[in-house]
Amino acid sequence: MAGLLSVGARAMFANQAALQTIGQNIANANTPGYSRQSVVLTTSPGQYTGAGFFGRGVDVKTVERSHNAFLTKEASTSKSTASADTTRAEQLSRMEKVFQPGTEGLGYAASQFLNALVDVTSRPSDPSARQVALGRASELATRFSNAGAQLTDLQSGVVSDLRASVQVVNQLAQQIAAVNNEVAKTQGAGHTPNDLMDQRERLISQLGEYVAVSTLPADDGTVGVFIGGGQRLVLGNQASQLQVASDPYDTQRAVLALNEGGVNRALDESVLTGGSMSALLAFQNSDLQDAKNLLGQLAAAIGTRVNDQNALGLDLSNPPGAGAPIFNVERPRVMPAATNARDPGGSFTSGAQATIVDAGRLLASSYKLTSSAPGVYELTRLSDGVTRAVADGDTLDGFRLDFTPSAPVPGESFLIEPVGAAAVGMRRVLDSPNGIAAAAPLTAAAATANTGTLTIDSIYAVDPSIDTNLAPMTITFGDTDPAGDPTATRRQYTLTLADGSVLNGIWSAGQPIGNEPAAGIALGFELRTNGVPRQGDTINLAKTVYTTTNNGNAKAFLNLQADAFIGRQLLADGSLTVGSTINDTYAAAISDVGARVQSAAYLSEVSTGVAADAETLRAGQAGVNLDEEASRLMQFQQSYQAAAKVLQTAQTLFDELMRLSQR
Repeated sequence: MAGLLSVGARAMFANQAALQTIGQNIANANTPGYSRQSVVLTTSPGQYTGAGFFGRGVDVKTVERSHNAFLTKEASTSKSTASADTTRAEQLSRMEKVFQPGTEGLGYAASQFLNALVDVTSRPSDPSARQVALGRASELATRFSNAGAQLTDLQSGVVSDLRASVQVVNQLAQQIAAVNNEVAKTQGAGHTPNDLMDQRERLISQLGEYVAVSTLPADDGTVGVFIGGGQRLVLGNQASQLQVASDPYDTQRAVLALNEGGVNRALDESVLTGGSMSALLAFQNSDLQDAKNLLGQLAAAIGTRVNDQNALGLDLSNPPGAGAPIFNVERPRVMPAATNARDPGGSFTSGAQATIVDAGRLLASSYKLTSSAPGVYELTRLSDGVTRAVADGDTLDGFRLDFTPSAPVPGESFLIEPVGAAAVGMRRVLDSPNGIAAAAPLTAAAATANTGTLTIDSIYAVDPSIDTNLAPMTITFGDTDPAGDPTATRRQYTLTLADGSVLNGIWSAGQPIGNEPAAGIALGFELRTNGVPRQGDTINLAKTVYTTTNNGNAKAFLNLQADAFIGRQLLADGSLTVGSTINDTYAAAISDVGARVQSAAYLSEVSTGVAADAETLRAGQAGVNLDEEASRLMQFQQSYQAAAKVLQTAQTLFDELMRLSQR
């Protein structure tokens, strides 16, 4: 009877444990991260008798969870990648709004400003036309500064998001360490704490949404969590603290650092391969900086070119003078590394300075200056990685580099942004309408006795080297070139200066006179004509006397719209490549940003789908199927009832045996 009672009791307990586990599964069917649990039953060792081995029932060995380490890792990794792609796509979509097309865009504002100068060209003495031009200039500068401010706000948002994410990461790391501690306490019991294991995996999965992690199990049941290519975040029951630190060059930007033993160790962005924080850093250091440089290149080129051209003309002041700057053009930013040497007062002992010398050659890029040995300096263009040896006073990519107050020493470095702050710092600085220098310093007139059809189209200064003291000048056209060909469109001419010196050149239709360095004529102005001269025809050039009726320099402004002066590069032979016009440059910037947005959106869609599939596979292995649990519930319910029947039968037999013994 004792054996039968024992078998029945063991069976009831085993089935009760199974029913309890099934109830746990059903209760947590919708709990995120829960892994289905099942009771492992084993047959109790048989009891030997002379008649053979008799079974002693069933034992509950343990409760295990349905878990696949590979699928769990894949689900966590794909979720981390999807989080990074989604975050970058969201940030890029915000940045795209800065580059407005159509009438809201910067290209349109630049065209409106240059078109406003058409009225100044028609009526150079009209104050209202000049005031409208200044208003358009103000609108253009405001659009640039607003766009730059929006990018600055995006940068501030990135830093704010990083700080919020770091707080969550540190909390998750502390919770993982606490779970590790609880798991370690159960070591030696022979059973795994399933709920704690699920909780830890869920926390690690949540952590992966912020930063890509790798895990390493330990013998005591704990799991080490590492980030950034092997940097310890959680080890055993100890968690390190992640912090947001200032960029070593630019305090407006942020970097991630891991605090270990009171020492902050910066994490390289390149090793943070997933999670929203790695995407924020990549957006900050690449996409956002590129956008600042694209806008800055356009702002610096337009502002400098307009200011230079205005300085070449004459304004309406009395006496007339060179035009004042219309726009403020920010100086290039040179930011020393925080680790550079300082004097006792905290100032850097060495430094570098960048000065714009040719805005048309400025590129949409930042640069890094390093010193590897005494007197050895390298400048790396970060947009394409090109590295060049430089020296104090060198000029490259449109800016000059000077070492002041002293040259950098080995180990020091500087971040140079020639155009990074140009957009946000752009503003109109000319307030007086009379300051628009619409008049050219020289006036040209065709002689009345000319017999050809030659007329004056425009004359304006193109170089600060123009010397009006060389006027009056006379241009006299001679034989056709080649001589004796009456159908030739080229004609020789002589240019006689006020001091009596003579310059010889060749005229052809559409070719300006006065600025032909290759022909030995570099007088700093361009005279453009219409029609065809005949032999003996002359043009007289004199200093401009009446600035109110002269519109030569205003016509030069109109040419800026079609002039490909932005982004020219110096070739090895000393020539310059053809740049881009204002509209083409802005359209290229919109295209660049749009391509990034589309690419990021596509990657986000793909990686989100991959993450969903990976989670489906993991859930299919570890998740709870209510239909399956319902069938198992009926199975073990019947088993429990059968075991109870065995126990009831044993009880009946025992009672009958007791009644027989009483007789």
